[in-house]
Amino acid sequence: MLRLVITFFIIAIIAAIFGFGGIAAGAVGIAKVIFFIFLVLFVISLIAGGVRGWK
Repeated sequence: MLRLVITFFIIAIIAAIFGFGGIAAGAVGIAKVIFFIFLVLFVISLIAGGVRGWK
């Protein structure tokens, strides 16, 4: 999932270099959403691992 964020970020940088502002903004928006989903799933997995380890 983090690989998708990096991919969209690279697409946004390349689009911004070539002057495609709308495409760059869209790619950055998608990257932000995927990154926050990644963070939420990461925190949930940390909590689940901690709870499972306490038993």
